[in-house]
Amino acid sequence: MADILPFKKKKASEKHDKRIMCQSGFHKWEVVTEQKFDVKQGKLLSVYKCKRCGKIKNEAR
Repeated sequence: MADILPFKKKKASEKHDKRIMCQSGFHKWEVVTEQKFDVKQGKLLSVYKCKRCGKIKNEAR
């Protein structure tokens, strides 16, 4: 006999949690190591990408 899995409807907070956090300005930034140097300005760049929504942020040092 097979195991019966209970199906449960997700709450609104569980469905839209990631998107609402980013819209409120609470991104989850990760460092992208592919691009490190800006040729035009000759500066070292730190490139960050949000893990949830994919937005990119650059910081020159």
